[in-house]
Amino acid sequence: MTLKLMTYNIKNGGGDRLDAIGRVIAGEAPDVVAVQEMRGEPALGAATGMRQLVARSWRGQPVGLLVARHLRVIAAGRVARPFFHAAVWARLATPLGPLTVVGAHLYPYWGRARRAEAGWLAAFIKSQGESVLLADLNTLDPYSDHAVELATLPMPYRRRHLRRLGGGPDVGATALLARRGLVDVFRRCGTGQAWTVPTTRGGGAEFTELRLDYVLATPGVAGRFTGCCVVTGGEAESASDHYPLVARAA
Repeated sequence: MTLKLMTYNIKNGGGDRLDAIGRVIAGEAPDVVAVQEMRGEPALGAATGMRQLVARSWRGQPVGLLVARHLRVIAAGRVARPFFHAAVWARLATPLGPLTVVGAHLYPYWGRARRAEAGWLAAFIKSQGESVLLADLNTLDPYSDHAVELATLPMPYRRRHLRRLGGGPDVGATALLARRGLVDVFRRCGTGQAWTVPTTRGGGAEFTELRLDYVLATPGVAGRFTGCCVVTGGEAESASDHYPLVARAA
């Protein structure tokens, strides 16, 4: 028995791209999808035949989870902290055993706010036991240099990824989650292209080739993952400015 997870930022609610987004999701046949930027709460559950759970936003855009009908939802809700966007969670009966899946979208503009939000996620996940975080963290990974990709961004967008003091890449949110024990699944077993923005035909002037979308897991679950990849090609090139990221566990 396997479990396939996806995280996908659909860009401002999807708009006239919703049918294409639904086809991209259906083509991968995931068991669970975390969806960011669900402006207007589009009915992706109906389009994909999955249950749809939505956490409404404080100031930004809602975040959702799509859950396949064959998985039992034990409990679900919204992480009750004042995220700029939101974080949604569901405790599921899965082939890997009971598992909490958290979908989240961190603050886009300032690293200090992202670190605070990452701390809230880490504290919540600690309370849940075995968990997976599917998220647009809006943060570079803490394992790479990033100088080359950041140098190509116009300064208004580059500032989003720089520390206010010292000017180097701001990786505080991802580094915090790593310190709290969450394992980067792509780093562990990912193959192919690592960057998740921008797509070739989906816009994204604020991006260069950056990895902003992640699957992170508690150690006991991380060891079950057998593969992780960015979904490219076909309608994934134009359905959003982000590529979906998928991971498989057994």
